[in-house]
Amino acid sequence: MEWQPDEQGLQQVLQLLKDSQSPDTATQRAVQEKLEQLNQFPDFNNYLIFVLTSLKSEDEPTRSLSGLILKNNVKAHYQNFPPLVADFIKRECLNNIGDPSPLIRATIGILITTIASKGELQTWPELLPQLCNLLNSEDYNTCEGSFGALQKICEDSSELLDSDALNRPLNIMIPKFLQFFKHCSPKIRSHAIACVNQFISSRAQALMDHIDTFIESLFALAGDEDCEVRKNVCRALVMLLEVRIDRLIPHMHSIIQYMLQRTQDPDENVSLEACEFWLTLAEQPVCKEALSGHLVQLIPILVNGMKYSEIDIILLKGDVEEEDDTVPDSEQDIKPRFHKSRTVTLQHEGGEGEEGEDHDDDDDDDDTLSDWNLRKCSAAALDVLANVFRDELLPHLLPLLKGLLFHPDWVVKESGILVLGAIAEGCMQGMVPYLPELMPHLIQCLCDKKALVRSIACWTLSRYAHWVVSQPPDSHLKPLMTELLKRILDGNKRVQEAACSAFATLEEEACTELVPYLSFILDTLVFAFGKYQHKNLLILYDAIGTLADSVGHHLNQPCVSCVFLFSPSPHHR
Repeated sequence: MEWQPDEQGLQQVLQLLKDSQSPDTATQRAVQEKLEQLNQFPDFNNYLIFVLTSLKSEDEPTRSLSGLILKNNVKAHYQNFPPLVADFIKRECLNNIGDPSPLIRATIGILITTIASKGELQTWPELLPQLCNLLNSEDYNTCEGSFGALQKICEDSSELLDSDALNRPLNIMIPKFLQFFKHCSPKIRSHAIACVNQFISSRAQALMDHIDTFIESLFALAGDEDCEVRKNVCRALVMLLEVRIDRLIPHMHSIIQYMLQRTQDPDENVSLEACEFWLTLAEQPVCKEALSGHLVQLIPILVNGMKYSEIDIILLKGDVEEEDDTVPDSEQDIKPRFHKSRTVTLQHEGGEGEEGEDHDDDDDDDDTLSDWNLRKCSAAALDVLANVFRDELLPHLLPLLKGLLFHPDWVVKESGILVLGAIAEGCMQGMVPYLPELMPHLIQCLCDKKALVRSIACWTLSRYAHWVVSQPPDSHLKPLMTELLKRILDGNKRVQEAACSAFATLEEEACTELVPYLSFILDTLVFAFGKYQHKNLLILYDAIGTLADSVGHHLNQPCVSCVFLFSPSPHHR
């Protein structure tokens, strides 16, 4: 007989689910204790799946929560589930994958994927055939729920699906997914592309056998009205650029025109995905030939993408000029930091360009801003393209730069300073004639009333430190050093960090040319010891380590040693 819940037991489980949604910590603790007790009874998991799939009278959040608790039990104890319990859960999942509620469908999909990830793909042979078969259902919910589960399985088990261990189910799945690229539902189209995309980077043979059909199907979806579909199309083209550029080259002009449009897409998830295309193309030997005729369109688009978005500014609190250097850092904000050569960290790494060692955005305490975004991707793309095209980039950039750098809107001016820093490595030779005029302006930007302008000016100036040191000391080195030291004592923690990092770069470039100013430098760094919160204190130590590397035995002078001996306040020791 099919398992049926005991009414009293069911009410007990429902009460537990209700209590677990309480904000009260004592109640939460009691729930955890009760969960641990109930997990001693194997059929507790039957009650959980019953609430998720069959108890339609309950509200969706309670049913979904039941499924998530079951998912955690699967992760922790699945090997101890009796076969009858495991089979009941699997059957209920497949029978209810088409639940009318999107939340319940998604929860069931997560549960199926979690069971599959416990090594169950091999011992659940009916799972993939049944999910693929359910794609043909005329009921939208069943088709969408099955696709949602398949997408999660493709993400989690892509290698296994292309292995002999499962008799290579991809040979059936890939052609099946391609059929759904033309489905009338944008959600289904999006699922279908996302599933196939999981197998591009690994060059799965089943996909390579249908590569031309796949590319033609992507082109057919280029103008799709759904932003999730457009995002997945862009992601596919970026990955294909890395693994099957041979198939894209005949269509490269059209693809570039498409990506120019998508990089300006009103949906930032789409524009970010499209912007990755320029980063990836820059690493291909065909880049210069393919892009030369498109720079006049591309460069303004990338530059425009380098502005802070409104949401960035809100999250960064960048429109508030308050000083925050007296606000203590929370422990989770403090990342481990090790002293290392600045010239190494500032080298272009892994296609991330100037924001790979991101002294501008990544100093933010809000994790949201340390995520990869359109601003960072645009800046990184400009950086790598500057290294490909060198000074050929400047005729497209210089007319824009002047308008940006002297713009009255601080957001625009800030983006111009970022542009100037992004091209420093690739276009240095062509920029040299303009630097004598630009350098005083950048140094002046270190005094801007906006903290975000001051911090990006620190970073950009550090990118030109090598040129500064090559000039007579009084012309640029001395004024730059003077202003950077003031910024080290800035009232804004972000600026303090950017200034310390920039000063460390200047120290490495200038080396013993700093010796005449050592007393002034050390007075500033010592004062900073008493001013800085924990996070920036670590960066200050880094700057002092770099100073020692750069000036060597000159730090051994008695007057200099005394400064350090009596400097840090006791709570920083």
